[in-house]
Amino acid sequence: MIKRNILKNLLDALSDTPVVLVTGARQTGKSTLVKHLHGDELNRLYISLDNLNVFQAARSDPEAFINRIDGPVIIDEIQRVPELLLPIKVKVDMHRQSGQFILTGSANLLMLPKVSESLAGRMEILTLYPFSQSELTGVQKSFPDHLYENNYKAFMPAAIPIESENLMDIMIRGSYPEIQTRQQTTRQRAWFGSYIKTLLERDIKEFSNIDNSTDMFKLLALLAAHSGGLSNYSELSRVLEMPQTTLKRYTALLRATHLVQLIPPWSSNFGKRLVRSPKLILNDTGLISYFLGIDAKRLALDPVLYGRIFECFVSLELIKQCSWSQTNAQCHYFRTTAGEEVDLLLEYPSGELIGIEIKSRSTVSAKDFKGLKVLQELAGKRFLQGIVLYTGDQVIPFGDSFSAIPVHMLWTETH
Repeated sequence: MIKRNILKNLLDALSDTPVVLVTGARQTGKSTLVKHLHGDELNRLYISLDNLNVFQAARSDPEAFINRIDGPVIIDEIQRVPELLLPIKVKVDMHRQSGQFILTGSANLLMLPKVSESLAGRMEILTLYPFSQSELTGVQKSFPDHLYENNYKAFMPAAIPIESENLMDIMIRGSYPEIQTRQQTTRQRAWFGSYIKTLLERDIKEFSNIDNSTDMFKLLALLAAHSGGLSNYSELSRVLEMPQTTLKRYTALLRATHLVQLIPPWSSNFGKRLVRSPKLILNDTGLISYFLGIDAKRLALDPVLYGRIFECFVSLELIKQCSWSQTNAQCHYFRTTAGEEVDLLLEYPSGELIGIEIKSRSTVSAKDFKGLKVLQELAGKRFLQGIVLYTGDQVIPFGDSFSAIPVHMLWTETH
Protein backbone atom coordinates (compact mmCIF):
# COMPACT_ATOMS: atom_id res chain seq x y z
CA MET A 1 0.00 0.00 0.00
CA ILE A 2 1.22 3.51 -0.82
CA LYS A 3 1.98 5.51 2.32
CA ARG A 4 0.23 8.86 2.63
CA ASN A 5 2.56 11.65 3.70
CA ILE A 6 -0.15 13.41 5.70
CA LEU A 7 -0.14 10.53 8.21
CA LYS A 8 2.41 12.28 10.44
CA ASN A 9 0.25 15.40 10.57
CA LEU A 10 -2.76 13.25 11.48
CA LEU A 11 -0.93 11.53 14.34
CA ASP A 12 0.39 14.88 15.61
CA ALA A 13 -3.14 16.33 15.59
CA LEU A 14 -4.54 13.34 17.49
CA SER A 15 -1.95 13.86 20.22
CA ASP A 16 -3.37 17.22 21.32
CA THR A 17 -6.76 17.84 19.63
CA PRO A 18 -10.12 16.26 20.59
CA VAL A 19 -11.54 16.10 17.04
CA VAL A 20 -9.62 15.67 13.78
CA LEU A 21 -11.42 15.96 10.47
CA VAL A 22 -9.81 14.40 7.38
CA THR A 23 -11.56 15.98 4.43
CA GLY A 24 -11.05 15.72 0.70
CA ALA A 25 -12.78 14.74 -2.53
CA ARG A 26 -14.49 11.36 -2.71
CA GLN A 27 -12.15 8.49 -3.65
CA THR A 28 -8.93 10.19 -2.52
CA GLY A 29 -8.23 7.50 0.10
CA LYS A 30 -9.61 9.00 3.32
CA SER A 31 -11.21 5.77 4.54
CA THR A 32 -8.09 3.76 3.73
CA LEU A 33 -5.96 6.25 5.65
CA VAL A 34 -8.03 6.28 8.84
CA LYS A 35 -8.67 2.53 8.84
CA HIS A 36 -4.96 2.10 9.54
CA LEU A 37 -5.66 3.74 12.88
CA HIS A 38 -8.46 1.24 13.55
CA GLY A 39 -7.91 -1.89 15.62
CA ASP A 40 -6.13 -3.11 18.70
CA GLU A 41 -3.19 -0.77 18.39
CA LEU A 42 -5.24 2.37 19.09
CA ASN A 43 -8.41 0.61 20.33
CA ARG A 44 -10.56 2.73 18.05
CA LEU A 45 -14.06 1.88 16.79
CA TYR A 46 -14.79 2.40 13.08
CA ILE A 47 -18.26 3.56 11.96
CA SER A 48 -19.22 4.27 8.35
CA LEU A 49 -22.23 6.43 7.56
CA ASP A 50 -22.28 4.88 4.09
CA ASN A 51 -23.82 1.86 5.82
CA LEU A 52 -27.60 2.32 5.38
CA ASN A 53 -28.55 0.98 8.83
CA VAL A 54 -25.92 3.09 10.58
CA PHE A 55 -26.96 6.14 8.55
CA GLN A 56 -30.61 5.75 9.54
CA ALA A 57 -29.75 5.28 13.22
CA ALA A 58 -27.58 8.40 13.22
CA ARG A 59 -30.24 10.48 11.47
CA SER A 60 -33.06 9.35 13.74
CA ASP A 61 -31.38 10.34 17.03
CA PRO A 62 -27.95 12.02 16.64
CA GLU A 63 -27.54 12.70 20.36
CA ALA A 64 -28.22 9.12 21.42
CA PHE A 65 -26.00 7.82 18.61
CA ILE A 66 -22.98 9.78 19.88
CA ASN A 67 -23.68 9.17 23.57
CA ARG A 68 -23.66 5.40 23.02
CA ILE A 69 -20.13 5.52 21.62
CA ASP A 70 -17.64 4.41 24.25
CA GLY A 71 -14.02 5.39 23.63
CA PRO A 72 -12.13 6.79 20.64
CA VAL A 73 -13.97 6.44 17.34
CA ILE A 74 -13.64 6.97 13.59
CA ILE A 75 -16.82 8.24 11.90
CA ASP A 76 -16.53 7.98 8.12
CA GLU A 77 -18.41 10.34 5.74
CA ILE A 78 -19.63 12.69 8.47
CA GLN A 79 -21.13 15.11 5.91
CA ARG A 80 -23.97 12.61 5.39
CA VAL A 81 -25.27 13.36 8.91
CA PRO A 82 -23.94 16.81 9.89
CA GLU A 83 -26.46 16.80 12.77
CA LEU A 84 -23.91 14.64 14.62
CA LEU A 85 -21.55 17.60 15.03
CA LEU A 86 -23.47 19.28 17.82
CA PRO A 87 -23.62 16.12 20.01
CA ILE A 88 -19.90 15.63 19.31
CA LYS A 89 -19.25 19.18 20.51
CA VAL A 90 -21.24 18.58 23.69
CA LYS A 91 -19.46 15.29 24.40
CA VAL A 92 -16.04 16.83 23.83
CA ASP A 93 -16.84 19.74 26.14
CA MET A 94 -17.98 17.35 28.88
CA HIS A 95 -14.95 15.07 28.61
CA ARG A 96 -12.04 16.94 27.07
CA GLN A 97 -9.56 14.38 25.76
CA SER A 98 -7.17 14.38 22.81
CA GLY A 99 -7.97 12.13 19.86
CA GLN A 100 -11.56 11.33 20.82
CA PHE A 101 -12.99 11.60 17.30
CA ILE A 102 -11.54 11.10 13.85
CA LEU A 103 -14.04 12.28 11.26
CA THR A 104 -13.79 11.97 7.51
CA GLY A 105 -15.82 13.93 5.00
CA SER A 106 -16.06 14.20 1.24
CA ALA A 107 -17.19 17.78 1.68
CA ASN A 108 -15.79 20.77 3.53
CA LEU A 109 -18.15 20.90 6.49
CA LEU A 110 -17.50 24.57 7.14
CA MET A 111 -18.88 25.45 3.68
CA LEU A 112 -22.08 23.41 3.92
CA PRO A 113 -25.29 25.36 4.61
CA LYS A 114 -26.67 22.75 7.02
CA VAL A 115 -23.73 22.98 9.39
CA SER A 116 -24.04 25.53 12.19
CA GLU A 117 -21.44 24.16 14.59
CA SER A 118 -17.84 24.51 13.45
CA LEU A 119 -16.26 22.85 16.52
CA ALA A 120 -13.96 25.87 16.58
CA GLY A 121 -11.08 25.35 18.96
CA ARG A 122 -11.90 21.65 19.27
CA MET A 123 -11.23 20.38 15.76
CA GLU A 124 -8.22 20.34 13.43
CA ILE A 125 -8.91 19.95 9.71
CA LEU A 126 -6.56 18.09 7.36
CA THR A 127 -7.13 17.87 3.61
CA LEU A 128 -6.28 14.68 1.73
CA TYR A 129 -5.74 15.16 -1.99
CA PRO A 130 -5.31 12.53 -4.71
CA PHE A 131 -1.83 11.01 -4.67
CA SER A 132 1.10 13.35 -5.14
CA GLN A 133 3.94 12.17 -7.34
CA SER A 134 6.20 12.22 -4.29
CA GLU A 135 3.89 9.71 -2.56
CA LEU A 136 3.92 7.50 -5.64
CA THR A 137 7.74 7.54 -5.62
CA GLY A 138 8.02 7.14 -1.83
CA VAL A 139 9.47 10.59 -1.04
CA GLN A 140 8.20 11.87 2.31
CA LYS A 141 9.83 15.27 2.75
CA SER A 142 8.04 18.04 0.90
CA PHE A 143 9.74 20.12 -1.76
CA PRO A 144 8.62 23.39 -0.07
CA ASP A 145 10.48 22.25 3.05
CA HIS A 146 13.60 21.48 1.00
CA LEU A 147 13.41 24.88 -0.66
CA TYR A 148 13.16 26.64 2.69
CA GLU A 149 16.21 24.81 4.02
CA ASN A 150 18.39 24.97 0.90
CA ASN A 151 19.34 27.87 -1.33
CA TYR A 152 20.26 26.37 -4.69
CA LYS A 153 23.16 28.62 -5.65
CA ALA A 154 25.46 26.20 -7.46
CA PHE A 155 25.30 23.72 -10.32
CA MET A 156 24.08 20.36 -9.06
CA PRO A 157 23.70 16.98 -10.74
CA ALA A 158 20.17 15.62 -10.86
CA ALA A 159 18.68 12.19 -11.36
CA ILE A 160 17.68 11.08 -14.83
CA PRO A 161 14.57 13.15 -15.64
CA ILE A 162 11.30 11.53 -16.50
CA GLU A 163 10.72 11.19 -20.24
CA SER A 164 8.23 13.74 -21.59
CA GLU A 165 6.04 10.95 -23.02
CA ASN A 166 5.79 9.33 -19.58
CA LEU A 167 5.03 12.68 -17.99
CA MET A 168 2.19 13.25 -20.44
CA ASP A 169 0.77 9.83 -19.58
CA ILE A 170 0.96 10.68 -15.87
CA MET A 171 -0.83 13.98 -16.37
CA ILE A 172 -3.58 12.39 -18.48
CA ARG A 173 -4.07 9.54 -16.00
CA GLY A 174 -4.19 11.82 -13.00
CA SER A 175 -3.58 10.96 -9.37
CA TYR A 176 -6.73 9.40 -7.94
CA PRO A 177 -5.82 6.11 -6.19
CA GLU A 178 -8.32 3.95 -8.10
CA ILE A 179 -7.13 5.22 -11.49
CA GLN A 180 -3.55 4.04 -10.89
CA THR A 181 -4.53 0.46 -11.73
CA ARG A 182 -6.01 1.41 -15.11
CA GLN A 183 -3.50 1.62 -17.92
CA GLN A 184 -5.86 2.09 -20.87
CA THR A 185 -7.16 5.60 -21.54
CA THR A 186 -10.64 4.24 -22.32
CA ARG A 187 -10.82 2.57 -18.89
CA GLN A 188 -9.56 5.72 -17.19
CA ARG A 189 -12.24 7.80 -18.91
CA ALA A 190 -14.89 5.26 -17.90
CA TRP A 191 -13.87 5.63 -14.26
CA PHE A 192 -13.94 9.43 -14.38
CA GLY A 193 -17.37 9.34 -16.04
CA SER A 194 -18.82 7.14 -13.29
CA TYR A 195 -17.09 9.20 -10.62
CA ILE A 196 -18.56 12.51 -11.79
CA LYS A 197 -22.01 11.00 -12.30
CA THR A 198 -22.06 9.65 -8.73
CA LEU A 199 -20.75 12.90 -7.29
CA LEU A 200 -23.27 15.12 -9.06
CA GLU A 201 -26.29 12.85 -8.68
CA ARG A 202 -25.67 11.72 -5.12
CA ASP A 203 -23.22 13.74 -3.06
CA ILE A 204 -24.07 17.26 -4.19
CA LYS A 205 -27.82 16.58 -4.16
CA GLU A 206 -27.46 15.15 -0.66
CA PHE A 207 -26.46 18.45 0.90
CA SER A 208 -28.00 20.96 -1.53
CA ASN A 209 -31.30 21.58 -3.25
CA ILE A 210 -29.77 21.47 -6.73
CA ASP A 211 -31.52 19.07 -9.09
CA ASN A 212 -29.94 20.18 -12.38
CA SER A 213 -26.81 18.03 -12.58
CA THR A 214 -26.52 18.90 -16.29
CA ASP A 215 -25.71 22.54 -15.50
CA MET A 216 -23.17 21.43 -12.88
CA PHE A 217 -21.53 19.16 -15.46
CA LYS A 218 -21.33 22.01 -17.97
CA LEU A 219 -19.78 24.24 -15.32
CA LEU A 220 -17.15 21.62 -14.47
CA ALA A 221 -16.30 21.24 -18.15
CA LEU A 222 -15.90 25.00 -18.52
CA LEU A 223 -13.79 25.24 -15.36
CA ALA A 224 -11.59 22.46 -16.74
CA ALA A 225 -11.00 24.53 -19.86
CA HIS A 226 -10.11 27.55 -17.69
CA SER A 227 -8.12 25.68 -15.03
CA GLY A 228 -5.17 27.67 -13.80
CA GLY A 229 -6.68 30.96 -14.92
CA LEU A 230 -8.15 33.82 -12.92
CA SER A 231 -11.74 33.46 -11.80
CA ASN A 232 -13.95 35.58 -14.03
CA TYR A 233 -17.58 35.05 -13.08
CA SER A 234 -18.94 37.51 -15.62
CA GLU A 235 -17.25 35.64 -18.49
CA LEU A 236 -18.30 32.21 -17.17
CA SER A 237 -21.85 33.49 -16.67
CA ARG A 238 -21.99 34.76 -20.26
CA VAL A 239 -20.70 31.49 -21.76
CA LEU A 240 -23.01 29.30 -19.69
CA GLU A 241 -25.97 31.70 -19.94
CA MET A 242 -26.31 31.32 -16.19
CA PRO A 243 -26.97 34.09 -13.63
CA GLN A 244 -23.87 35.01 -11.63
CA THR A 245 -25.66 34.29 -8.36
CA THR A 246 -26.36 30.71 -9.50
CA LEU A 247 -22.86 30.34 -10.91
CA LYS A 248 -21.24 31.42 -7.64
CA ARG A 249 -23.47 29.08 -5.65
CA TYR A 250 -22.60 26.14 -7.92
CA THR A 251 -18.88 26.97 -7.75
CA ALA A 252 -19.07 27.12 -3.94
CA LEU A 253 -20.57 23.62 -3.92
CA LEU A 254 -17.80 22.32 -6.18
CA ARG A 255 -15.28 23.86 -3.81
CA ALA A 256 -17.08 22.27 -0.86
CA THR A 257 -16.68 18.85 -2.47
CA HIS A 258 -13.00 19.64 -3.16
CA LEU A 259 -13.34 19.29 -6.93
CA VAL A 260 -12.34 22.90 -7.43
CA GLN A 261 -9.28 24.38 -5.75
CA LEU A 262 -8.62 28.09 -5.27
CA ILE A 263 -5.13 29.57 -5.45
CA PRO A 264 -5.39 32.93 -3.69
CA PRO A 265 -3.41 35.99 -4.79
CA TRP A 266 -0.57 37.07 -2.57
CA SER A 267 -1.47 40.20 -0.67
CA SER A 268 0.68 42.68 1.22
CA ASN A 269 0.54 46.24 2.49
CA PHE A 270 1.22 47.42 -1.05
CA GLY A 271 -1.60 45.26 -2.35
CA LYS A 272 -3.34 48.02 -4.30
CA ARG A 273 -0.88 47.30 -7.08
CA LEU A 274 -1.77 43.60 -7.16
CA VAL A 275 -4.50 41.58 -8.87
CA ARG A 276 -7.08 40.37 -6.33
CA SER A 277 -9.00 37.56 -8.09
CA PRO A 278 -8.05 33.97 -7.14
CA LYS A 279 -7.10 31.32 -9.64
CA LEU A 280 -9.47 28.39 -10.12
CA ILE A 281 -8.16 24.89 -10.81
CA LEU A 282 -9.77 21.45 -10.90
CA ASN A 283 -8.20 19.14 -8.34
CA ASP A 284 -6.62 16.66 -10.78
CA THR A 285 -5.13 16.81 -14.27
CA GLY A 286 -6.77 13.47 -15.08
CA LEU A 287 -10.13 15.07 -14.35
CA ILE A 288 -9.19 18.12 -16.44
CA SER A 289 -8.17 15.85 -19.32
CA TYR A 290 -11.43 13.90 -19.04
CA PHE A 291 -13.53 17.04 -19.41
CA LEU A 292 -11.37 18.33 -22.26
CA GLY A 293 -11.55 14.96 -24.02
CA ILE A 294 -7.80 14.77 -24.63
CA ASP A 295 -5.14 12.08 -24.45
CA ALA A 296 -1.34 12.04 -24.30
CA LYS A 297 -1.04 12.08 -28.10
CA ARG A 298 -3.05 15.33 -28.20
CA LEU A 299 -0.69 16.88 -25.64
CA ALA A 300 2.32 15.89 -27.73
CA LEU A 301 0.82 17.62 -30.78
CA ASP A 302 -0.32 20.78 -28.98
CA PRO A 303 2.49 22.55 -27.06
CA VAL A 304 0.19 25.33 -25.83
CA LEU A 305 -2.26 22.85 -24.32
CA TYR A 306 0.63 20.81 -22.94
CA GLY A 307 1.99 23.92 -21.23
CA ARG A 308 -1.37 24.67 -19.58
CA ILE A 309 -1.84 21.11 -18.30
CA PHE A 310 1.78 21.00 -17.16
CA GLU A 311 1.35 24.19 -15.12
CA CYS A 312 -1.79 22.75 -13.50
CA PHE A 313 0.03 19.48 -12.78
CA VAL A 314 2.98 21.19 -11.07
CA SER A 315 0.72 23.63 -9.19
CA LEU A 316 -1.37 20.75 -7.84
CA GLU A 317 1.75 18.82 -6.84
CA LEU A 318 2.96 21.77 -4.78
CA ILE A 319 -0.48 22.33 -3.24
CA LYS A 320 -0.57 18.67 -2.19
CA GLN A 321 2.92 18.82 -0.71
CA CYS A 322 2.05 21.99 1.22
CA SER A 323 -0.75 20.04 2.92
CA TRP A 324 1.83 18.03 4.89
CA SER A 325 4.68 20.57 4.82
CA GLN A 326 6.41 20.76 8.20
CA THR A 327 7.25 24.40 7.51
CA ASN A 328 3.53 25.13 6.95
CA ALA A 329 4.12 26.71 3.55
CA GLN A 330 1.06 28.24 1.85
CA CYS A 331 0.52 28.51 -1.91
CA HIS A 332 -0.38 31.80 -3.60
CA TYR A 333 0.22 33.38 -6.98
CA PHE A 334 1.58 36.84 -7.76
CA ARG A 335 0.36 39.24 -10.42
CA THR A 336 0.45 43.02 -10.68
CA THR A 337 -2.04 45.18 -12.54
CA ALA A 338 0.78 45.97 -14.97
CA GLY A 339 0.97 42.30 -15.96
CA GLU A 340 4.09 41.10 -14.12
CA GLU A 341 3.42 37.68 -12.65
CA VAL A 342 4.81 34.61 -10.90
CA ASP A 343 2.98 31.31 -11.31
CA LEU A 344 3.23 30.24 -7.67
CA LEU A 345 4.49 31.82 -4.50
CA LEU A 346 5.27 29.92 -1.30
CA GLU A 347 4.73 31.96 1.85
CA TYR A 348 6.07 30.67 5.14
CA PRO A 349 4.89 31.57 8.68
CA SER A 350 7.94 33.82 9.02
CA GLY A 351 6.59 35.92 6.14
CA GLU A 352 9.46 34.84 3.90
CA LEU A 353 8.68 34.10 0.27
CA ILE A 354 9.88 31.79 -2.49
CA GLY A 355 8.67 32.48 -6.03
CA ILE A 356 8.19 29.67 -8.55
CA GLU A 357 7.83 29.92 -12.31
CA ILE A 358 6.70 26.81 -14.23
CA LYS A 359 8.04 26.16 -17.74
CA SER A 360 7.18 23.12 -19.85
CA ARG A 361 10.47 23.14 -21.74
CA SER A 362 14.03 21.92 -21.26
CA THR A 363 15.76 25.30 -21.68
CA VAL A 364 15.69 28.37 -19.46
CA SER A 365 16.83 31.93 -20.18
CA ALA A 366 17.26 35.09 -18.09
CA LYS A 367 13.90 36.48 -19.30
CA ASP A 368 12.11 33.63 -17.51
CA PHE A 369 13.07 35.31 -14.21
CA LYS A 370 11.48 38.68 -15.06
CA GLY A 371 8.42 38.27 -12.82
CA LEU A 372 10.54 36.80 -10.03
CA LYS A 373 12.76 39.88 -10.03
CA VAL A 374 9.71 42.14 -9.79
CA LEU A 375 8.56 40.08 -6.81
CA GLN A 376 12.03 40.33 -5.24
CA GLU A 377 11.98 44.11 -5.57
CA LEU A 378 8.53 44.42 -3.97
CA ALA A 379 9.09 41.85 -1.20
CA GLY A 380 12.55 43.08 -0.19
CA LYS A 381 14.11 41.10 2.67
CA ARG A 382 11.16 38.73 2.75
CA PHE A 383 12.25 37.29 -0.62
CA LEU A 384 14.35 34.14 -0.10
CA GLN A 385 14.80 32.88 -3.65
CA GLY A 386 13.18 32.57 -7.04
CA ILE A 387 13.20 29.36 -9.04
CA VAL A 388 12.10 28.23 -12.47
CA LEU A 389 10.89 24.63 -12.60
CA TYR A 390 11.62 23.22 -16.05
CA THR A 391 11.95 19.85 -17.80
CA GLY A 392 15.75 19.85 -18.02
CA ASP A 393 18.16 17.74 -15.96
CA GLN A 394 20.40 20.17 -14.01
CA VAL A 395 20.12 22.73 -11.25
CA ILE A 396 21.52 25.92 -12.80
CA PRO A 397 22.15 29.18 -10.89
CA PHE A 398 21.02 32.47 -12.46
CA GLY A 399 22.55 34.79 -9.87
CA ASP A 400 22.65 34.70 -6.08
CA SER A 401 18.93 34.36 -5.49
CA PHE A 402 17.70 32.59 -8.63
CA SER A 403 17.95 29.05 -9.97
CA ALA A 404 16.50 26.77 -12.61
CA ILE A 405 15.52 23.42 -11.08
CA PRO A 406 14.39 20.25 -12.88
CA VAL A 407 10.70 19.63 -12.23
CA HIS A 408 11.27 15.98 -11.38
CA MET A 409 13.11 17.07 -8.24
CA LEU A 410 9.66 17.68 -6.76
CA TRP A 411 9.33 13.92 -6.36
CA THR A 412 12.88 12.54 -6.15
CA GLU A 413 15.44 12.29 -3.35
CA THR A 414 18.16 14.16 -5.25
CA HIS A 415 17.62 17.51 -3.54
